[in-house]
Amino acid sequence: MSTDAAYLELVLQSIRACANYKPKFGQGVKSAGLTLAQFQELYRKDSFYSWFGLDNPMMYAAHRAAGGMTSVYRQIGAGCERLFRAVLKDSLGLADDDVVWSYQVFLPSGKTQTLHLDGRVPLEKIPDKEKRKRLRAWMKKSAKAIGVEESVISNLTGVIFEVRQGYKSKDAKRQNADIANAATAYTKAYLPCVIVLSKQIDADILSRYSTAKWIVLTGDKDNKDASTSTYAFMRDVIGYDLAAFLERNSKTLRDEVESVLKALLDPEAT
Repeated sequence: MSTDAAYLELVLQSIRACANYKPKFGQGVKSAGLTLAQFQELYRKDSFYSWFGLDNPMMYAAHRAAGGMTSVYRQIGAGCERLFRAVLKDSLGLADDDVVWSYQVFLPSGKTQTLHLDGRVPLEKIPDKEKRKRLRAWMKKSAKAIGVEESVISNLTGVIFEVRQGYKSKDAKRQNADIANAATAYTKAYLPCVIVLSKQIDADILSRYSTAKWIVLTGDKDNKDASTSTYAFMRDVIGYDLAAFLERNSKTLRDEVESVLKALLDPEAT
């Protein structure tokens, strides 16, 4: 299998999983989701819902589509996370363990919780001196642009990444967790960077993350500045043209998403 085909399969595997999405209708997180027949049985036993005709197959389709669309976004993001780590590993000559990063936090109960981020590049693990030098220069320029102190920059040993397909959610819990991740990254001598693959990021979130000293790269393929553009960074710093990969495989990606969407909008699909 070619590198291109292997990378494509990482994304397609996640997207295909969306076609099997079934809404849970309050049956608990362990539920596999309800089929149309199970949904109708549940709603017909509920007098109130039955009075309003909410056991209609179109209602099931609406629930399936609503949850499924969220799943599509989530799975595209998950597939691209896997792709991103594969590109880091292959382009920079890193091992599997090099491109993952986690840390532990203590909970009020006294137990510990392990938190994972989506990617990592430790400078000392890059065998190619020129690539290492290129990334170090990018780190210095990008960190300086968001006001990181020179003394902190000089001690940085690598970069950790969060990868998102887009970031429009106003989820305060998620934002607070990311800000805590950034603070922890600096204590471990890593520069935190958010990789957004689309241009879809809320302006307030962008401002808040920059204030918290996250490098935020967005998916503007026409932007040539590797300090602000995901695709310029991937091409000019990591050494892989991610935009070109996505563009040449766009038809396959579009066809797969269309197939999933058709399945989600069909109440009879299983």
